Amino acid sequence: MTRCFLVMSAALTLSLLPTPGMVERLSAQEPPVTTFRSSIDVVSVSAVVRDRKGRFVGNLERKDFIVAEAGQPRPILDFRAQADGPVKLAMLFDISGSMRVGTKAVDARQAARHVFGALKPGDEAAVFSFDTRMDRVTPFTSDIPSLEAALDHVQSPYGQTSLYDAVAETSRIVAAEGPGKGRVPQRSAVVVLTDGVDTRSRLTSEQVSTIASSIDIPVYIVAVVSMIDDPRQAVGVPQEMTGALPDLARWTGGEMFVASAPAHASLAARQIVEELRHQYVLAFEASSHREGWRPVEIRARDSGLTVRARAGYTSGNAGMPTGDPTVRLNPSTDSLAHSDYIEARRQR
Repeated sequence: MTRCFLVMSAALTLSLLPTPGMVERLSAQEPPVTTFRSSIDVVSVSAVVRDRKGRFVGNLERKDFIVAEAGQPRPILDFRAQADGPVKLAMLFDISGSMRVGTKAVDARQAARHVFGALKPGDEAAVFSFDTRMDRVTPFTSDIPSLEAALDHVQSPYGQTSLYDAVAETSRIVAAEGPGKGRVPQRSAVVVLTDGVDTRSRLTSEQVSTIASSIDIPVYIVAVVSMIDDPRQAVGVPQEMTGALPDLARWTGGEMFVASAPAHASLAARQIVEELRHQYVLAFEASSHREGWRPVEIRARDSGLTVRARAGYTSGNAGMPTGDPTVRLNPSTDSLAHSDYIEARRQR
């Protein structure tokens, strides 16, 4: 009986093995997909590359980039060029009392309409608002008309401004609603419509940029101001703005725009969406030396090209998204390390 059982088992096993023809058919039906290593010790960074004229640069390869962590070169383990992919945006409205001045609230809604107008089928967006707390106005959706209609339901400006806290909380929501247990899909971003005044946040701009950088969420800030308050109109003021808000945007891989006219808002909207559609994604092995904030710099070997990407990542358990704005970083280490890194970059 035992011999008979073994013979039957062997026959059954052989019958389950794929034949050469079956393997060929399966291979034809399921082409290999390029993916990044899923190990937690691999960090992926999204990057946008422009030339001296501000044009997007495509067709670059892995060998065209340099990755440095804390000044030390890191080998690029995986590389992907993304073009014209779907976009996921969290539109964050400032409804604090200072937005009641002049036409700021109206101008912010119009700027949002410009952004929604740049989206394509398959893109997603959601509307959030904040004063001293952040509220979700709509969930993420591809229904652009419903998003535009939701702008009329954003509350009238009132109260003080917790800008930095709202940016941190919104960034985490975008990350948590991505596929794969909070792992962030590429081309996700937070777009903040504000007059740039913060009066009540618990977090600093450095802490918020540490949080957003660690989960690869670029923050784009559209500062809605009057023509007289536009810093670009002042004599002797350089075109590149400096300060807490521009730093917050740049160290997360985003940018800050000043909109004192409808044309400015339209240009900012197109640039934000187009940047998210034209990205390179580079992956490298995370540092095993210590947990906490780790500065990262992505450069192109061609000195004529400018690369913008997040300023670093948080290694260890501190890098996992949570709902509490205070537990993702240690103020005595991570935020100070990031602040020191920002200061070093300013002095270059």
